[in-house]
Amino acid sequence: MRDLAEGVSRFQRHVHPAKADLFARLAGHHAPHTLFIGCSDARVVPELITASEPGELFVVRTAGNLVPAYTPGPDAVAAGIEYAVAVLGVRDVVICGHSGCGAMTALAETHDLSGVPAVAGWLRHADASRARTAARGDVTALVRQNVLAQLATLATHPSVARALAEGALTAHGWVYDIATGGVEVLTSAAAPTPAAADAPATPAPAA
Repeated sequence: MRDLAEGVSRFQRHVHPAKADLFARLAGHHAPHTLFIGCSDARVVPELITASEPGELFVVRTAGNLVPAYTPGPDAVAAGIEYAVAVLGVRDVVICGHSGCGAMTALAETHDLSGVPAVAGWLRHADASRARTAARGDVTALVRQNVLAQLATLATHPSVARALAEGALTAHGWVYDIATGGVEVLTSAAAPTPAAADAPATPAPAA
């Protein structure tokens, strides 16, 4: 906790004053351009990966970057998606998986999750990801297939389906490599293409 308090102090002394105009504008203006759905893993920091300023990304983070298929009723993930798309009018949505994902490792290697029943229940949202991954134990393949599967469940959300149909929203699948900083853009299950190796990939604006 001491480290956090010291960090807040440094932010107030150095970072906030250096960006005073930005924060003054953001105090009354919230218009992010991208919904970024990433993993809760502490090593995956959306703003750092994309070199984004405060206010540019609307971030939803879940274990395994999982997006449950839409169902009526209270749902924090669905509420975040709906607000970003229907209210804030984001133009792009990124689902970002990453190397060494603990959730995908547990599934690929069939870890015993009996001691963490809430985690086990949540990871059932990756059943389709496991089904579309040919090789058991292949964490890297499962991470990729999981991103593609979550893009499919994302489209079951009414606000997303409507915006996609209207051409107001573009969905992207990424895989971030922690060790190298690389970002792989998944265009389809069979044809992944690498993002620029010398700079963080950033969402392209919708056409």
